[in-house]
Amino acid sequence: MSERRRILTGITTTGTPHLGNYVGAIRPAILASRDPAADSFLFLADYHALIKCDDPARIARSRLEIAATWLAAGLDPERVVFYRQSDVPEITELTWLLTCVAGKGLLNRAHAYKAATDANAASGSDPDAGITMGLFCYPVLMAADILIFNAHSVPVGRDQVQHIEMARDIGQRFNHLFGEAIFTLPEAAVDESVATLPGLDGRKMSKSYDNTIPLFEGGSAALREAIMKIVTDSRAPGEPKDPQSNALHTLFAAFASADQADAYAADLRAGLAWGEAKQRLFETIDGALAPMRARYASLIADPDAIEAVLIAGAAKARSIATPFLARLRAAVGLRPVPAKRSEAHVKAQSKSAKPAFKQYRESDGRFYFKLTDADGQTLLQSEGHASPREAGQLIARLKSEATSLLQTEAGTLVLGESPVGQLSSEATLDTVRQALAALAGQD
Repeated sequence: MSERRRILTGITTTGTPHLGNYVGAIRPAILASRDPAADSFLFLADYHALIKCDDPARIARSRLEIAATWLAAGLDPERVVFYRQSDVPEITELTWLLTCVAGKGLLNRAHAYKAATDANAASGSDPDAGITMGLFCYPVLMAADILIFNAHSVPVGRDQVQHIEMARDIGQRFNHLFGEAIFTLPEAAVDESVATLPGLDGRKMSKSYDNTIPLFEGGSAALREAIMKIVTDSRAPGEPKDPQSNALHTLFAAFASADQADAYAADLRAGLAWGEAKQRLFETIDGALAPMRARYASLIADPDAIEAVLIAGAAKARSIATPFLARLRAAVGLRPVPAKRSEAHVKAQSKSAKPAFKQYRESDGRFYFKLTDADGQTLLQSEGHASPREAGQLIARLKSEATSLLQTEAGTLVLGESPVGQLSSEATLDTVRQALAALAGQD
C-alpha cells in the first residue's frame, strides 16, 4: 500500500526564537508542510524543555512566543498537525512502554549523557553528579514523540542523527518483542542545503554561546543593534574582504536571492566598508522579516487565539494517537479483562464455532464487511466497496491468499499492495491469520 509520508519536527520551548532557529528549522519545516503528498506534524517540545530549564515563567513565555513565531512565519494549522507535546498524554504513556524495552547500554551512549559524565569526570566529580533521569531518558521521550505518529522522516541537524537512530533501535526492539511491525522505523532527514547560521562571534548561532540575533523580539532596532555587533576584522574601507572569512555573507545569502548574494560577495571583494556591509545586511533581513514581525505582534497580543489553535491541534493529534496507543497497550498485554461468562453462554459456544465474515451496507451506499473471531469479537473492519460483489471477491482472496500476502501498516491490514481495512485495538496480524486459516476453503 502506498501510505502518505509523515514528517515530524519539534522545537524545544526554552527561549525566544532567533534567526538561526528560523533559517535552520522553522522555515524549512513550513516549506515542507506545503507538500500535498505528505502530512506534517509540528510540535512544541515543552516536556523536553523541563529537562533543560526549571524556570516556569520562562517555559510558559517560550511556549507562547514559539507558537506565535511558527504561525507568523506562515504555518497553516489547517494543513498540518500543530500541537504542544504536553497536550498529548499518549506520548508520555508510550514513553514508559518504550522505557521498558530500551537498553540502558543504548542510553549510556547518548551524546548529551556522555558529555555530562565526561565533564564530571574531568572535574573529579562523581560521573553522574547533577544528572537527572530526564536527561538520561531524553532519547526515549524523543522516540515516543516520533513513534506515536509513525513518522517516516524527521528533519534534524547532524548532531541529532543519533537520536533518530536510537528511536529506530527502540522501535525495532518493540516490534521484535511483540510480534509484528507495529512501529514505522523513522529516517533522519539531514538537508545539507539548509544553512547553519553563524552568530555574532562567527560560531554556530546558539543561545548556549550567547551569540544570537533576535528574530522578532525588540523589532527592527534590536535586529540592527545585533547585526552591528557582528565580529569582523580590521580591514579598512577599500581593502578587499573575503566573503567566506566572516559571518556577513552567510547571513545575507540566507535571506537574499542567489544573484543578490553574488553581488554582495563581489562588493566585499571590491572593498565594501564593514559598516556599509552591515547596513545592507540589516536592510535585507529586516525587509524579509517585517511582514512576519507584524503578524507576530498581533498574535502575541491575542494569546487566546493561539491557545485555540493549539487545542485544535491537540485534538487532531490525539485522534491519531489515542487509537494507536490502545493497540500498543493490547500488544503488551494491557487488555480489558473479559466479563465472566454465564453458564448458558458457555454451553452455547459449541466446539464448531468459527470466525466469520459479516457483510453489510452502510448509509453512505457502500458495502463493508467485518471479520469476527469465534466469540463474535471484531478483528477487522473493512474499507467501503462499490458493490457487494467487490467486497465478496476480497473476502474470497483473504480466505485463499492471506497467510502469505498479509501485512500491517500503522494499524491497517494490507493484502499484497491493497489496503483491506483497520484492525481492532486488540487484534494482531497473528490473530487475523489464525481466523482466516480457520475459514480457509469455506464458500
